[in-house]
Amino acid sequence: MYFAGLGTAVPERSFTQAECWQALQRANRPEITPRARAILQGILNHDNGIERRSLALDSLDESFDLDPDTLYRRFVRHAPVLASQAARRALDDAGIDAGAIDAVVVSTCTGYLCPGLTSYVSESLGIRQDAQLLDLVGQGCGAALPNLRAGEALIASGRAGHVLSICVEVCSAAFYLDDDLGVLVSACLFGDGAAAVVLSPRAPANARSVEWKAAATLTDPAHRDALRFEQRGGMLRNILTLPVPKLAAQHARRVLDDALATAGLQREGIDAWIVHAGGRRVLAELQREIGLAAGDTAWSAAVLRDHGNL
Repeated sequence: MYFAGLGTAVPERSFTQAECWQALQRANRPEITPRARAILQGILNHDNGIERRSLALDSLDESFDLDPDTLYRRFVRHAPVLASQAARRALDDAGIDAGAIDAVVVSTCTGYLCPGLTSYVSESLGIRQDAQLLDLVGQGCGAALPNLRAGEALIASGRAGHVLSICVEVCSAAFYLDDDLGVLVSACLFGDGAAAVVLSPRAPANARSVEWKAAATLTDPAHRDALRFEQRGGMLRNILTLPVPKLAAQHARRVLDDALATAGLQREGIDAWIVHAGGRRVLAELQREIGLAAGDTAWSAAVLRDHGNL
């Protein structure tokens, strides 16, 4: 399987962390207690690797409209648009017409639509009505890999030639505020955006492509409560605990070792690294656990700096 084309999309508006703090100072929300305000001030005014975030908001004041209907409308308005923009750019990059797509796989965890996002994306792009549509939910930060593996299975089985793989999150549609440290960190960390890739069984002629060599999976329910969404008052509330960066790095190392073994490779033979920009502590723990230098995670740090955890 080959990555024949890649596309990304973010909302038009981008806000600095300083602007977020200014908006918080204006906000009159009972959830923002003196303790919460002090924590938010420390996060947003501290050099934590994030300078700005793209958010699906016309104004930061909208981020404090925290009721289920408003958040749902935000997801419905922006998720299909961002997913379609990224997908269209991936098709253009691959030089492939939308009519050649046999399957669409979309992953998200920040909102729910039924029929799913695949129906909106397919309509927007003009995907054939007989294309297979798969909506994957509930996989959080790790959603890209199961999405890609679903595409790989479709191609390997012969059920699809070209597969459009898309991940989209509108984290501003999953904002929540209370006095919990993890909730407050989440409000300062996440951004909105989408990425898409065209998957093909053959490398495109006369164009750069990336070959999919191997993948590995690890499921460990023992740590499920360390990072997850729950529902409160009809809204998504993120549970983010302090051990997450270390746990993420430890599990990433195990998955990496399995994938390298399958491909017959050693860590020392890897020339470039692309890791999830989950936060400065996540990148630091990955460097320590895998044995990477700061330069090895430079691309991830750049995404974190300009877009937050996305």
